[in-house]
Amino acid sequence: MRKLLSLLVASVLAVSVGAQAVAAEKSSLEIGYMPIIPVSQAFVTLENGSLEKAGVTDPELVKFQNGPAIVQALLGGQLDVAYLGIGPAMVARAKGADIKVVASDIVEQISIVALGNLAPYFADGDASTAFARFAKDHGRKPVIATFPTGSVPETVLQYWLQKQIKANPDDLDIIYQGAAQVQQSLMTGAVDGAAILEPVVSIVTHKLPEAKVVARGGELFPHQPGAVLVVREGLIKEHPELVQSLVAAHVAATQLLREHPEEAVDMVGKYVGGGRMPKEIVQKALENSKANFEADPNAIIDGTREMRDFQKAQGTLKVDLDLNTLFDTSFYDKVSQ
Repeated sequence: MRKLLSLLVASVLAVSVGAQAVAAEKSSLEIGYMPIIPVSQAFVTLENGSLEKAGVTDPELVKFQNGPAIVQALLGGQLDVAYLGIGPAMVARAKGADIKVVASDIVEQISIVALGNLAPYFADGDASTAFARFAKDHGRKPVIATFPTGSVPETVLQYWLQKQIKANPDDLDIIYQGAAQVQQSLMTGAVDGAAILEPVVSIVTHKLPEAKVVARGGELFPHQPGAVLVVREGLIKEHPELVQSLVAAHVAATQLLREHPEEAVDMVGKYVGGGRMPKEIVQKALENSKANFEADPNAIIDGTREMRDFQKAQGTLKVDLDLNTLFDTSFYDKVSQ
């Protein structure tokens, strides 16, 4: 498998005679990411030598706790490359960031985790009334944590509440936090549940056996686009061979994550959980996610359109966005030929 991945990356690097020279002119890339499982391709690419083969010998990594923070960095002129949710990517592009989605990372990535006091209300009755029944019995509304407004987890949570189970929004309180804060809130019982992604799902359900996943993936938002790989248009214009190599490496990393996630455990584990997460938790999170890793940006365009329309209705996307300006599928299409 490793030989196959190396051959795939090498074949694309050889597409242009000038690839080595162009890549050498761009030895450093500023790369933004979140330490979460949905962007595992970033960690595989960083660790398996793909960047070095593309001529990037000095990557500068910038870690963020949520997508909206990456949006601010993109709008501020920072970052050549970023791994972030499709929701924040749309917001960034709509506000003027010169970015293109060149690959998808994952689809249907969000889960609803309920702690011990809340979980039984989903097991024993209609999901649409679970929050109301909890509030009646406990004398308070359940508190659900998720990422900030406009993020993929927050958007999917709202979509699930409004479109899928048609729950009364007045029956629960939603708080907005970063990934580490959501995990801490769940572990300390400061909230009753969360709309969250891996590895938080695996960490919480491993350490708190009474915590349950009460809905996941397509149950929340069918064909929901998740994290994506974006690059600046300037990088595309000035170093197209480098972008082509990056996408090729991304496709190869996705294949590894789908088919042999156990081989990616150490690479991913170096970046998630501060590098201190037990290997078995990292592997569980990757196993839970392997069927959802998806590199093809063409596969998420329709889902992105639906999410865009929903966010516009919600008021979280306040500017019209032509999806034709957001996606550049040419690099992926070249790899997949």
